[in-house]
Amino acid sequence: MELQECNEQTVSEELRKVGLFRNLGDVQVAKLCRIARGEKYAKGEFLFRHGDPSDRIYVVLEGKVRIGRTIEGLGEEALAILGPGSYFGELSIVDDGPRSADAIAHETCSLLVIDRAALEDVMLLDKALGYELLWNIARTLAARLRETNDKIILLSGCSRFG
Repeated sequence: MELQECNEQTVSEELRKVGLFRNLGDVQVAKLCRIARGEKYAKGEFLFRHGDPSDRIYVVLEGKVRIGRTIEGLGEEALAILGPGSYFGELSIVDDGPRSADAIAHETCSLLVIDRAALEDVMLLDKALGYELLWNIARTLAARLRETNDKIILLSGCSRFG
């Protein structure tokens, strides 16, 4: 992992492209810019592993990140491949539990990273920002749950014919 310089204007532009930060005002985005930092990962490098502490949220600026789980005897099961404008690790904002999957640089990637503790501080001081972020996280989690349910139903149906 390599740290990158973050230009506030660039960070602001990138955050505005991400669904998690939609509906935030200029002042709120500026607060997030101040706590974000850039990181760069080489292809194949782990950002985190299943079971690691959940302590930050990531936004993909360039490249791709693979979210997956290693299943003993079967190998890695890719759950998602995320590209620019995607974000992950949002469970760390609402849950102190460990990481539920691995995150691996699918290709060389540049990310914005926001530490949970710093984000919690900003959300406590700016309740409107906290409200918008939590609603956007809830929407994201609901969409991902629906997608997972659809996959389970599809797999269940396929197993009947296998």
